[in-house]
Amino acid sequence: MTKEIQLGSPPDQSPSRYASKSPKPTAGTSDDTDPTLSLPLTKPPKSILPTPIAVSHTRTNKLTLVPLIFLIFFEVAGGPYGAEPAVSAAGPLYALIGFLVFPFIWSIPESLVTAELSSALPGNGGFVVWADRAFGPFFGWLMGTWKYLSGVINCAAFPALFADYLSRVYSPVGSGSGYYITVTVMNIVLSILNFTGLSIVGWFAVVLGVLSLSPFILMTGIAIPKIKPSRWLTKAESKDWRLFFNTLFWNLNFWDSASTMAGEVDKPGKTFPRALVVAVIMTSLGYILPLMAGTGATNASPDAWGNGFFADAAGMIAGKWLKYWIEVGAVLSSVGLYEAQLSSGAFQLVGMADLGLLPKFFAHRAPFFETPWVGILLSTMITMGLSFLSFDTIVASANFLYSLGMILEFGSFIWLRVKHPDLFRPYRVPLRLPGLVIMCLVPSAFLVLVMAIATWKVFLISAGFTVAGIAVYFIMRLCKAKGCLKFSTGDSS
Repeated sequence: MTKEIQLGSPPDQSPSRYASKSPKPTAGTSDDTDPTLSLPLTKPPKSILPTPIAVSHTRTNKLTLVPLIFLIFFEVAGGPYGAEPAVSAAGPLYALIGFLVFPFIWSIPESLVTAELSSALPGNGGFVVWADRAFGPFFGWLMGTWKYLSGVINCAAFPALFADYLSRVYSPVGSGSGYYITVTVMNIVLSILNFTGLSIVGWFAVVLGVLSLSPFILMTGIAIPKIKPSRWLTKAESKDWRLFFNTLFWNLNFWDSASTMAGEVDKPGKTFPRALVVAVIMTSLGYILPLMAGTGATNASPDAWGNGFFADAAGMIAGKWLKYWIEVGAVLSSVGLYEAQLSSGAFQLVGMADLGLLPKFFAHRAPFFETPWVGILLSTMITMGLSFLSFDTIVASANFLYSLGMILEFGSFIWLRVKHPDLFRPYRVPLRLPGLVIMCLVPSAFLVLVMAIATWKVFLISAGFTVAGIAVYFIMRLCKAKGCLKFSTGDSS
């Protein structure tokens, strides 16, 4: 009999293998001892729900609170870089309102869902596990397809953003062969860094976060006496709402991406909720304060606010020295964003392999660094191939696929509350079911809006990826049935 995790027990107990689906005997039966904890049961246990095996307590290089905060920060933002199109699309007034309001209707609900489910089911795979446990393996696979593809597409935007900022200092990297070489080299070098392990990547993210945010702290401080609040009321003459909403969404989503690495986190039941609270506050302030400084202390028209304009705004406010510092910060932020997203995608594939949705070799670890090298290699190859699409197309396609995944994620969250009300949740969103439904419906309405305003090209790309993903699911089932490839037996089929 395979070991089980008793979810009514302390949150960080983990099995060495997949749990079986049959419930454990309750006290008073012929088998009233919990084999996981080797303690007698004095009362019927709470709901027992299988979790992935990828929760390791033998590794010493597990993620702690501070590195996790910065990995979440880089999963989502990495600083205000890339927020400029919101100003050009609608003007300072709407951009400021958007970045003030959007965290409340989107970031906080998504973070609360992530905190509860990451602490309740603390294994690699994150949202894939949640959908699998709520609705079965097909929906787990569908979630994995949408979220994985949105992640690698999103990851492909960072080399492009890197080249855009760098071209303002050294113009040859902004076009032609210089652009292609820059994007390719960045992909290769940063994927190699990812092989060194999450602990190193996490502390590297801390350093990058401090360096990339520090020039904006200075810019905001220097801008205060130069700010004219009337400039915040400016609106763009010609508004591009599609670009505006896509920019808001792209800059404030992916809060759940770090959940795919939950099996690598030290004491996830406590660490995840705390890390998410700090990351939400840090990210929200990291957008709104520089936007208030940049739009309030300069006379630049909304049309000037293209990607990379924060550097020009800093030059107007404080001089070229700060402009160049922000350029460097943008490069470092792109590095951190890329590393966080690549790690998330690779560990998601580990979780899918542990669930039996992908072949076992996706869970293989590099011998010294214990990193999922197969997932890192595959994610790097896909990201590199997508890095040469236009930036706006990359963002819109990632948003569409992510929106599909998030609707399924909110549904999984609600259904797990209904299906497993007694599941041990170290952190529990303090709302009853009607409140949870409302909490999830508000951001879901925005998700529908983001998908509704997508272009035909984005629809086509997203539909093509979804159909291909479903086809691969049935190919994997066929391979499992025929014994062509080795799979874990821990799936829920």
